[in-house]
Amino acid sequence: MRDVRELLMDILEAIQRIEKYAGQGRERFYADELVQTWIIRHLQILGEAARKLPPEVKEQHPEVPWSQIIGMRHILTHDYFDIDAEVVWAAVENDLPELKRQIEAILKQ
Repeated sequence: MRDVRELLMDILEAIQRIEKYAGQGRERFYADELVQTWIIRHLQILGEAARKLPPEVKEQHPEVPWSQIIGMRHILTHDYFDIDAEVVWAAVENDLPELKRQIEAILKQ
């Protein structure tokens, strides 16, 4: 079983891996199935790590939208035929930078 720090590092690493290809832009994301798959896979990893965090960690950091992160993981993993690329890109573009800052701050504590 991974400890809290390892799970938080898993989240941070998944974000960094997403940034690697998201930095190529929206058009590349929409045009390249491999980039979409890469980003979706790392969002799943991120969500799974968040899901495995102990409840007390989530309670100590209510600023992090844990339930939304875990909910997105559930959709990406189980409802894959209903994945909306626009929703995925919006999360990557709008939500991941703040999540990265939040996770880095938690790791510094």
